[in-house]
Amino acid sequence: MKFAILTDIHANREAFQAVLDDVKAHRADQIVLLGDLVGYGPDPEWCCDMAGQLLSKGALCVQGNHDAAAAGAPDEMRALARRAIEWTRTRLSETQRRFLADLPLTATVEDMLFVHASANDPGAWSYVTSDTRATPSFRATTARLIFCGHTHVPMLASADIGGVVREQAFRPDLAIPLLRSRRWLAVIGAVGQPRDGVPQAGWAMVDTTKNELNFRRTPYDTQRTADKMRAAGLPEELALRLLKGK
Repeated sequence: MKFAILTDIHANREAFQAVLDDVKAHRADQIVLLGDLVGYGPDPEWCCDMAGQLLSKGALCVQGNHDAAAAGAPDEMRALARRAIEWTRTRLSETQRRFLADLPLTATVEDMLFVHASANDPGAWSYVTSDTRATPSFRATTARLIFCGHTHVPMLASADIGGVVREQAFRPDLAIPLLRSRRWLAVIGAVGQPRDGVPQAGWAMVDTTKNELNFRRTPYDTQRTADKMRAAGLPEELALRLLKGK
């Protein structure tokens, strides 16, 4: 099967739709959303409703920290993120807030674990940014493949049979063989607000038949989204991030 893995959509309708179109073109069998459907961006209602439609068709979705905060959970966000969340709360209906609040923290399919942040403590929203920070996730689960988001920067790590974790180099759009002699953790780049210097939506495709992973990038109309953010009165810094991919 081919699983399209999307994370950190952040209320970016243009990026979300562009990736969904790309996913369809690549004939994915199932879509997995790794959380943070909302926050930062100008279209939280549409993104919530689209996620709900995808779930009704068999997609999976886990909860991110922005989803939890928008639904009313306590948060420790920085001022910029909190301003966007406060604005988001005014836009969401009670049904949409309940949808976000009810999302699970993890999901599993066969030997794959899906989570927004770290696998060792999903609700603590820890960032997995290196092989060292990936190690607790490998120790917390026996899953062969772990997929997460949260950092907005793609990263790949693997663990050998002795539990030694190493970060792995990769290139977008180049198939990565997921050798069965190792376990793997992939941090998927953000759909709605990438921060690796590439202003294109980031997502990934894993083919369990070929046992391969592809990190992918999809261009979208960043200017349109930025203009909508400004019109909504969201912080200018958030709009500039989209245009720079930082």
